Amino acid sequence: MVGGQIRYSIPEEMKKGSVIGNVAQDLGLDVRRLRSGRARIVTGENIQYTELKTDKGLLVVNERIDREQLCGDVTPCSFSFEMILENPIELHQITIEVLDINDHAPAFPNKDKSLNFEIMKNYYNLVSDQYFDRETIREYNITVTATDSGNPPLFTSKTINLKISDVNDNPPVFDRNMYSAFMTENNSPGVSIFAVSARDSDLNQNARISYILEDTEVSGAPVSTFVSLNSESGVISAVRTFDYEQIKELQLTVKAQDGGSPPLSSNVTVKILIQDQNDNPPQVLYPVQTGGSLVAEMVPRSADVGYLVTKVVAVDVDSGQNAWLSYKLQRATDRPLFEVGLQNGEIRTIRQVTDKDAVKQRLSVTVEDNGQPSRSATVIVNVAVADSFPEVMSEFTDFTQDKEYNDNLTFYLVLALAVVSFLFITCLVVIISVKIYRWRQSRVLYHSNLPVIPYYPPRYSDNGDRDSPACIQLRGVQDH
Repeated sequence: MVGGQIRYSIPEEMKKGSVIGNVAQDLGLDVRRLRSGRARIVTGENIQYTELKTDKGLLVVNERIDREQLCGDVTPCSFSFEMILENPIELHQITIEVLDINDHAPAFPNKDKSLNFEIMKNYYNLVSDQYFDRETIREYNITVTATDSGNPPLFTSKTINLKISDVNDNPPVFDRNMYSAFMTENNSPGVSIFAVSARDSDLNQNARISYILEDTEVSGAPVSTFVSLNSESGVISAVRTFDYEQIKELQLTVKAQDGGSPPLSSNVTVKILIQDQNDNPPQVLYPVQTGGSLVAEMVPRSADVGYLVTKVVAVDVDSGQNAWLSYKLQRATDRPLFEVGLQNGEIRTIRQVTDKDAVKQRLSVTVEDNGQPSRSATVIVNVAVADSFPEVMSEFTDFTQDKEYNDNLTFYLVLALAVVSFLFITCLVVIISVKIYRWRQSRVLYHSNLPVIPYYPPRYSDNGDRDSPACIQLRGVQDH
C-alpha cells in the first residue's frame, strides 16, 4: 500500500467551490490515475467540508467552514481525512488547517466548558497471500472482526463476499492429444469425416472457441482443397472424392482459438486415413496380350508330369484382401492336360503328353481378387505341344491364316447381305410408286367432265349413219 501526507491552510468562511489545493500535483499523481482508481474522500463525519474534483485533481470547499463552530477555543484548528484509490490501493492523509478571521464581536465568556473527544480511526488493508484463480475458487466469504483494547474488550464483525472476476488466462484445450479418422475412398464430396472438440475454462467471450484450419499442404496442394472445417462445430468434411491409389493419408493441423483479448489458442494434429475399396481389377503383366502376333509356350511331348509350362503374372493396385489374387483355368483345348496354381499362377502338366494331344492348345486363365464384390481379368495362353520349332510354326501359321480367312469371309458375307437388302428395298419402293401412280391416273379419268367426241371410220363419214357399231361403242363409253 502506498501512502502520502499533505497539509493545507485556508481561512474560514471560504465560499463553496473555492480551491483548497491541487491534490494530484501535490501528491505526484496523474489525473487519469484518480479516475481509474476511483479516488474518493473518507472523513467519518456527517458533514463533508471538502470535495475532490477527480477530473482536474483539485480539492475544493464543499460546505461552509466556521472555525469557532468546528474547534471552539482549540488552537490550532484543523481537521483531517483520507483520500483512497483502488487498483492498487493507495491511502493518502490530508490535513486542513482552518485559520481564524475577525468575524465575531467581543462577548462574555460562557461558563459552561466544552468537552473535546478524540476519535480513533484505523484503516486496514485486506491483502491476499497468493494468486487468485477463478477457475479453482470463484468466490470467498471473508469475516473481519475488530476488537478494542478495553476491559472487557468489545468487538464487532463484518462478512465480505469477494467474487473473483475472470481474465483470459486459459487457452482452449482439445479433448485428445491427436485425432485419427478413417474415410473410405470414392466418397461423395461434402460428406462429414470427423469432428474435433475443445473446451475453455474461462467465462463468456473468453471461453468462446473458433476452429481454424491451418494452412498446410498435402501432396503439394493446399489442404483446403481436400477438406473443410466448420469454425463453430469443429466438423471436418471432404471437399473432393478421395482415391486410395493416389493418396492414402492426410495430415492436417487444427487451431482452437478463444475470443479473449488478446486471444489464446492451441493446436492439434488430425490424421485422416483413406480406406481402400475394391475398385480396380487385376492387371495381367505376363503373358503380354498382343493384337497382331501370336505368342505360344512350347511343351515337348516328352514332358514329365508337373512340367512348368509358363506362369501367369498379375498385380492388383488395391490393398489388403482386395489385392489377394487367385488363378483359375476356365477353358482349355484339352482340359485334363494342364492345371494352374491357385495362388501362384503356374501352369503345369498333370499327365504325360500323348500322340492324341493336339499341337495347338488354347488356355483361358481367369485372375480374380478377394474383394467384395470381387473383380477379375482373363488372359489367353497359347501352348504348342511339339518337339520342334518348325512344327510349331506350321501349325500356328495355318491357325493364323485360317483366322484371317474366317475374318475376311465374315466381312464379305455381311457386305453381300447389305447389298441384297438394299436392292430388295429399292425394288419394293419402285413397285409401290408405280401402283400409286396408276391408281391416281384412273381416279382422274373417272371424275373428268370433258365431252366425248365421236369417231367415225372413213367409210361411214359421208352418210352419217348414227347407228353404226363404231358410234354405238363410243356412246357407250360416254354414257358410262
